[in-house]
Amino acid sequence: MRTTTLGPTNRSEALARMAERELDILVVGGGVVGAGTALDAATRGLSTGLVEARDWASGTSSRSSKLIHGGLRYLEMLDFALVREALKERGLLLEKLAPHLVRPVPFLYPLEHRGWERLYAGSGVALYDAMSVSSGHGRGLPLHRHLTRKHALRVAPCLRKDALVGALQYYDAQMDDARFVVSLARTAAGYGAHVANGAKVVAFLREGERVVGARVQDVEAGGEYEVRARQIVNATGVWTDDTQALIGERGQFHVRASKGVHLVVPKDRIHSTTGLILRTEKSVLFVIPWGRHWIVGTTDTDWDLDKAHPAASSADIDYVLEHVNSVLSTPLTRDDVQGVYAGLRPLLAGESDATSKLSREHTVAHPVPGLVVVAGGKYTTYRVMAKDAVDEAVHGLNQRVAPCCTEEVPLVGADGYQALWNARARTAARTGVHVARVEHLLNRYGSLAEEVLDLIADDPSLGAPLPAADDYLRAEIVYAAKAEGARHLEDALTRRTRISIETFDRGTLSSRDAAELMAPVLGWDQAQIDREVEYYDKRVEAERESQLQPDDQTADAARLGAPDIVPL
Repeated sequence: MRTTTLGPTNRSEALARMAERELDILVVGGGVVGAGTALDAATRGLSTGLVEARDWASGTSSRSSKLIHGGLRYLEMLDFALVREALKERGLLLEKLAPHLVRPVPFLYPLEHRGWERLYAGSGVALYDAMSVSSGHGRGLPLHRHLTRKHALRVAPCLRKDALVGALQYYDAQMDDARFVVSLARTAAGYGAHVANGAKVVAFLREGERVVGARVQDVEAGGEYEVRARQIVNATGVWTDDTQALIGERGQFHVRASKGVHLVVPKDRIHSTTGLILRTEKSVLFVIPWGRHWIVGTTDTDWDLDKAHPAASSADIDYVLEHVNSVLSTPLTRDDVQGVYAGLRPLLAGESDATSKLSREHTVAHPVPGLVVVAGGKYTTYRVMAKDAVDEAVHGLNQRVAPCCTEEVPLVGADGYQALWNARARTAARTGVHVARVEHLLNRYGSLAEEVLDLIADDPSLGAPLPAADDYLRAEIVYAAKAEGARHLEDALTRRTRISIETFDRGTLSSRDAAELMAPVLGWDQAQIDREVEYYDKRVEAERESQLQPDDQTADAARLGAPDIVPL
């Protein structure tokens, strides 16, 4: 692979190279599907470009439940093919593709009824495990087990005794979704793709009926580029219909947005050694271990307001608290909530009026010559979606192209991760960084943690934690700007790190320090530092205000009170 750095210079060079000569594939959309599609195309030997209007994973792909899972509830819907596919992908990610980013997580499913429910739910979880093992990539996870009420309460003392008669425990997996997408984009760049965030497609180029390229606006530095490509892939998620509108057509299907709201609470507020999965009247509710926190969610409601900044209302927060408190012996209150985030699921419309019943299957279409559209699906199956999108695009290239090989392509940081993990104590002794910090870096960067440690070796002050966010080192903020494509303070505090949802101040007490660390890398003067801090703090204020509003309309209006630092 070539260098995988996504620094400011790399971004400028990528835009210039995209415009130099016709590409085989141009991918529009820098979420997990778009980044995965760019990696798939590049590893087949195709000249590839990837553009994202905002930041990598700034939409749905940074606001998920952070789970890599087969979708246990889809078994109940008899969607066996989707579950089997997702379980295979889960195993691949755990074992081969991203063992440094994806790790097992246990879940407890409380049983409320004696007899029939244990048989019914137990059969489903047994089938889930069997499908995982039969995929050939699921042997690394423990199998499910049946627990008595007494045993379940030892595992999860937080539960009310009258909330369960017993339980099942099974395993799935989780990751940091935004970091995963950045790793995908970096891996694609390493295999030759030209990738650029802050690059918005404002028009498609046409020759007759055929789409032959796109006009790409550099929203950071200004100016426009004409990028010609033999095939373009629209992988813009909930913006699919908007992107299609640039060619004057809606396309062959409609993508509908469903809002999911998650709460982040400190670890000590819920006394448990395992995650929880609970039934609600509409869907399921997860309580997910997340470092020194829990993620509690999610909701599932239709959303037709601003797509860039979906807002969580007071009603959303009350809904999540009410449902999780129905089983907790010590209820959570609003004061326990450290962070809140809302994301939009891109669902294919037409199957059902209820968003919780809309299909999580994906669809690939070729609505006009030169343009492929991929939409729907779920995070876990991004690689399959990417493969199908490139397969469809290849039909329009009229040349022999190698088949998909991404089953065998680990993401950056995966190679050497296990060896470095085994040697973490020696690394700590060599660098002077505490072994717990080394473990933290290995679980975020894999073998690329050495690059972060090199920054600390050059400037020991970067080995100190960021003020008011001591889970993260100062070096990680510098590295976000230097190597991971972070262009603004918000990128570093909300996606390269999770400070915006993991601290009660939502990152406002760290914002100036972080901006000053990014400034030398990105060439900011004092006025730009002040501007970055001001815009970030206004964003947090607007989000807090939106979360006090009674409904979606008022919450959306409050959130839009804070402008983006780079208006689109």
